[in-house]
Amino acid sequence: MRDALQDRRVLVTGGARGLGAAFVTALVESGARVAFGDVLHEEGEALARDVPNAHFFPLDLNDPRSIAEFVEQSAKALGGIDGLINNAAITNSGGKFAAELTPQTWDAVMNVNVRGTWLMSVACLPHLKESGRGAIVNIASDTAMWGAPKLLAYVASKGAVIAMTRSLAREFGASDVTVNAIAPGLTEVEATAYVPAERHEYYLKGRALTRAQVPGDVNGPVLFLLSDAARFVTGQLLPVNGGFVMN
Repeated sequence: MRDALQDRRVLVTGGARGLGAAFVTALVESGARVAFGDVLHEEGEALARDVPNAHFFPLDLNDPRSIAEFVEQSAKALGGIDGLINNAAITNSGGKFAAELTPQTWDAVMNVNVRGTWLMSVACLPHLKESGRGAIVNIASDTAMWGAPKLLAYVASKGAVIAMTRSLAREFGASDVTVNAIAPGLTEVEATAYVPAERHEYYLKGRALTRAQVPGDVNGPVLFLLSDAARFVTGQLLPVNGGFVMN
């Protein structure tokens, strides 16, 4: 999709590594100008040095002031905002049964994955509305579609993101802003290094496409939803998991 997003101004949360870094690189290769944020400052600054037309700003989704500052800095650097990828998320609850979770862990996951997505979307809305072609892509997870065990807080948070996508699509539609969600499967990135080998094997055997999922597999659908080709697509969930879960 080279040049499909020429001169689009796109924000990416959690862009310093993993899927986020893949999105940053793919966006720039498609002609977009990008601002991305993360709590991983060294990794973010290193990526910005390596990728032209990509600006890094610190971002902590736990802090509403940090969110407001990130959006303000990004809009100033890019001259506006046309798209937002709500990618940043934490797991924290992996490997524990529901009864083993603490309220602190639950709240930490919800604050970043759910509240952070909400606050980022609202903070960007005036800029997206002004753009006239505003688009939000929320990164959910197929775990919320099949109910992955021993991952309750994360699964619940991604289920909330899916539901939020539909509600925001209806609210933001009046501003001609689309809101959609992507549900990737288990992807081989730094953040999934802790996942037991048997879970990776479970995915490999369960997919229609029986190979490992890599960040590049998610780029195309995300870029499509940010492009003019998807201007009449909103409130939708697109699983991108090699056929592990099918709608």
